[in-house]
Amino acid sequence: MRSQEYKNNQVSPMDSQLKLTSRIFDHADPHDVSDYVNEHVGPHCIRLSAKTRPEASLSHRKFGRLDLCQIRYGGQVQVTSPALGSLYHLQVLQRGHCLWRGRGQEHVFTPGELLLINPDDPVDLTYSDDCEKLIVKLPAAFLEQACLENRWKAPREGIRFSDNRYRLDQMEGFDSLLGLVCHEAESASSVGLVQEQYSRIIASKLLCLLTNNVSREGVEGCPTFGRLVDYIEEHIKQDITVEQLAELARMSPRSLYVLFERKAGTTPKSFIRQRKLERVRCSLSDPEGRVRNVTEIAMDYGFLHLGRFSESYRNAFGELPSDTLRRAH
Repeated sequence: MRSQEYKNNQVSPMDSQLKLTSRIFDHADPHDVSDYVNEHVGPHCIRLSAKTRPEASLSHRKFGRLDLCQIRYGGQVQVTSPALGSLYHLQVLQRGHCLWRGRGQEHVFTPGELLLINPDDPVDLTYSDDCEKLIVKLPAAFLEQACLENRWKAPREGIRFSDNRYRLDQMEGFDSLLGLVCHEAESASSVGLVQEQYSRIIASKLLCLLTNNVSREGVEGCPTFGRLVDYIEEHIKQDITVEQLAELARMSPRSLYVLFERKAGTTPKSFIRQRKLERVRCSLSDPEGRVRNVTEIAMDYGFLHLGRFSESYRNAFGELPSDTLRRAH
């Protein structure tokens, strides 16, 4: 019945796979494959069946800010992890089966099903001898950026998908998208800009297709970057925190960091510190100003550690603040 369903909908889990040109391991020790996965795909531990032979294989490609990994351990293996940290995993079953345990439930995944693992989800998977899957690794910050670009509201506690189980044939073309991504990843002529666009489509598609805690109605009145800068300028002598700016922008701190990285190429704290330094320099450089000494103006702008202030000032402008004040007067 399932094979007929795939035929009718022109869906196959094997449409989305990496080729031999991406092969890193073949007929290898599963522990070697596991070590590589820990480094490039996500933290985990493995427990092998006593009958497991050194027949593991793994293919891997970086694709924009995503990682594509096709893996087979070649024997029954249990994969566990307390959590993935700041990563989401999409795991598409292609062959065999995989037992998932989580949230007091368990489910046997079969070809054509997709397992979605949130960053804080504990991982408990048991692969069959012939299990093979495609894993797509997405950094959490990437999904936050997708919300920002689409003007969707992500919760401050982070994006979370409420369901772990999906079928590719019910995901409105997502299987075809994965197939295109795998093909593009293998292309010798693939360029970074194209990879970035595909990666963004995947992130947006997931947020649209799968049940999650993101509001996609749009955030009316969400301050633009310019309005955040205006707020910083108006309160420049105060201790402005990331939490204050995130609250003002009605976005999570992680989304705020993404916004500042895109618009200013730095973090919110570094941006604020640089603006404070520029204001201090302007005051020290004014020949008609009433600045009596460096300590006074530094304290006025919240620089309480004068040694660090002088070092930051010199790194920013190539001279000590006392040199700027002396030249002005």
